[in-house]
This record gives sequence, structure tokens and C-alpha cells, in this order.
Amino acid sequence: MDDIIFRYLHFLGIIVFSAALFSEHLLLKREMNSAEIKKVAVLDLIYGVSALLVMAVGFVLWFWVGKPAKFYSHNPIFMVKITLFFVIALLSIYPSVFFFKHRKAENNVTVPKIIFMLLRFEMILLLLIPLLAVYMAKGIGLS
Repeated sequence: MDDIIFRYLHFLGIIVFSAALFSEHLLLKREMNSAEIKKVAVLDLIYGVSALLVMAVGFVLWFWVGKPAKFYSHNPIFMVKITLFFVIALLSIYPSVFFFKHRKAENNVTVPKIIFMLLRFEMILLLLIPLLAVYMAKGIGLS
């Protein structure tokens, strides 16, 4: 039963994580006022919290619940999947700091192009993770 609960939490976190990232991108504009930046900052907070949930529950699934840890640890596809997740997390730092810093701006804020590019790159990388999960489910990567 623990297996089911933790897998459910993992999937729920992934869905919220993905939705928050795509929503941030949809709300992003070149010029934004304080209210718009606050909305994106709240979404970014949801994005961050859901990333922590995905990571924490993922570690529980990896080391304590479900398949033995070596099932995952010895699979290079899994390691690529984990690496992509952490690359996405690293790419999200600059936009998160920007939104947090400007959430109380009194004037309109010009959003740098790099933030658009980072969010788009995060979304592209995020699209690869389910593909890698499918490969893992098929046993690809196991020796």
C-alpha cells in the first residue's frame, strides 16, 4: 500500500510541477506590472514546492519503497532522468530570483529575454523525462 501512496504523490507532484511551469510561461510577458509579477511569483513558488515534493518522494521510492534501489541505481537511463531533473532545477534559479525580487515593484518591469529562453528550455527538458521513464518501464538500460 505504501508503494501506491508514494507513487500517487510522485505523479501528483509531477503534474503540479509541469502545470506550474507551463502556466508561468503562459503568463510571462515582455513588460509586466506588479500584479502580474506577483501571480508569476506565486506560480513559481508552487513550482518550487512541487519540485521538492517530486524529489523527496522520488528518493523515498528509490531507496525505501517499491523496487530495490539497485534497480534504479544501475540504470543509466534513470541517471539521465535524474540529471535532467536537476538541470531543470538549476535553470529555474535565475527566473525564480527575478520574480521574487520584482514581485513588489512599483513600476512596470521589463522581463529579460533570458528568462523566456530558460523557461522554454526547462519545458523542453521536462518533455524528455517521461520518455526516459517509458524506456525504464520497458527495462531499457538494465544490464
